[in-house]
Amino acid sequence: MNKTELKSFLDEKVIEYNQPKFVESDPIQIPYQFQQKEDIEIAAFLTATIAWGNRKMINNNAKKMMELLGNSPFDFVMNHTEEDLETLESFVHRTFNGTDFVFFIKSLKNIYLHHGGLEAVFAHTKEKRMQNAISKFKEVFFSIPHPERTRKHVSDPKKGSAAKRINMFLRWMVRNDNTGVDFGIWKSLSPSQLSCPLDVHSGNVARKLGLLKRKQNDAKALLELDTALRKLDPNDPVKYDFALFGLGVFEKF
Repeated sequence: MNKTELKSFLDEKVIEYNQPKFVESDPIQIPYQFQQKEDIEIAAFLTATIAWGNRKMINNNAKKMMELLGNSPFDFVMNHTEEDLETLESFVHRTFNGTDFVFFIKSLKNIYLHHGGLEAVFAHTKEKRMQNAISKFKEVFFSIPHPERTRKHVSDPKKGSAAKRINMFLRWMVRNDNTGVDFGIWKSLSPSQLSCPLDVHSGNVARKLGLLKRKQNDAKALLELDTALRKLDPNDPVKYDFALFGLGVFEKF
């Protein structure tokens, strides 16, 4: 396929998968339980944090997270007691456990109390890509005393990570094309700044389509993919995540 044919093919796949039915099996269904901005973004951040492995297990465990937070994540974050935190200690999703969950709640409280909330931590960036902002976010997130083991659950592009889960979270928060999938509740950032949540599926499809040559799914591969997708749509490059993911997961492309 030449560039024009490739763009046409991927644009068609975006339309096919960027539909409300996508939400039914995707972890984005979890924050859709909520209406308040802070509830949505906290639910989305926690869900994205555990979004690796089997999708059904991710969804089930993210629902458990919300139940442990009394299905009022912002209220829990801001008003929890030490006794409340003890109820989180039983939580496990793969290597993310109760110790990690407890710290995440403490750190989120610090962010809302002292840094203006999740959006404000990211919103300072005027750069064309979000990678430095993600690294800065990690600094803020771990600026209070924390278990060393928990650091691995927030990716750092400066250390070579593609930061798939945070990029997915940012897509949910920033993109708004009125299709009923991404929330678009963060107005301080532009979709043009977003990066594809690069994982096994999107990476394999991107390589087969000639959008990506690098074999590892790391920060260098993400830059390569970003560059290719921005040539297809500089204003909303991450919309192609729907095409790459859909082709990989649903069509076994």
